[in-house]
Amino acid sequence: MSDGLRMTPLYEEHVALGARMVDFAGWQMPVQYAGIIDEHHAVRSGVGIFDVSHMGEFRFFGVHAKEALQRIVTNDLDKIDAVGDALYTVMCDEDGGIIDDLIVYHSGDIEYLIVANASNRETDWDWITSHLPGNVEAVDESDRTALIAVQGPKALGIIAELAGDQWEPPRRFALGSATLDGVNVLVARTGYTGEDGVELFCHESQAVAVWRLLLSFAEVVPCGLGARDTLRLEMGYPLYGSDMDRGVDPISAGLGWVVPKTKSDFIGAEAIARVREAGPSEKLVGLTVSEGVPRHGYSVLHEGQAVGKVASGTFAPTLGHGVATAYVPAALSVVGTRLEIEIRRKVVPAVVSRPPFVGETSLSATRS
Repeated sequence: MSDGLRMTPLYEEHVALGARMVDFAGWQMPVQYAGIIDEHHAVRSGVGIFDVSHMGEFRFFGVHAKEALQRIVTNDLDKIDAVGDALYTVMCDEDGGIIDDLIVYHSGDIEYLIVANASNRETDWDWITSHLPGNVEAVDESDRTALIAVQGPKALGIIAELAGDQWEPPRRFALGSATLDGVNVLVARTGYTGEDGVELFCHESQAVAVWRLLLSFAEVVPCGLGARDTLRLEMGYPLYGSDMDRGVDPISAGLGWVVPKTKSDFIGAEAIARVREAGPSEKLVGLTVSEGVPRHGYSVLHEGQAVGKVASGTFAPTLGHGVATAYVPAALSVVGTRLEIEIRRKVVPAVVSRPPFVGETSLSATRS
């Protein structure tokens, strides 16, 4: 193990299961167990579990907590006035650059819970707390919190069997609770796979118990970061550091929907409004690739001329071909535009496509 890398409470469990461990954002994390494709298909057809305890969890308290956070995030917290509701948002600097993408949960009467990316945990904490008034209390609960994602069309059935007949799952993008074999957990009906499912918050001391409890079901498959990436990219879900960063604004990143036009009192609002009015010079688009596997950094071409680089790319196991995202000039962002990607000295065709690349999932079924 490399010196200085952090470990989640489930590190020893991953090693015992034969996971291949990698350095991810300074953490020792499992990239795969049996294999990325097998794990991917397990989530699409059944249920897989992911250790995402490396994520950051921040809690904010006080009668002025909502007002303070409204200024920090782009999306409108009025949308989650009901306790338990959640929303996806980004947090920007004064120039409109994306500091991180977040999920905000209205976790109590005067309380909010924010889940942040592991790679940005310290940056996010410093940014948020530096913009909070003194009458809002902030607590970084990351070290004492474990987070396990249970994803797939059979995920809710597993949780229901453990939680008992009286348990009802929360609405999509809402927070509830459950007791699993004596362990109290928060249950968020959220995820990063495109399948229905939940993310379980528990105290780090209970992580092993919950993990083993889930794996006591024969149909539950442990999954690593590799499958998490292929699953999210088939849906076109963005990844911070690849599809967006501080050098990109939400409009260019295709995230204008988390920046309501009616909201203007947040950090970065003026810069984002200027981009929205003028139109972005580049846009993040989805690309369908018929041959080869596109990877981050590969050149994107139009009529033989380089016009951009792949932001995220992979082989999509559900589809049997490659998919990618890339920033290209706005004039080339129209769905159906034909481009090319240079893959290992070979130029292959790519077509601008509107994600999700996979249309039918257990999550899409809940919306119909």
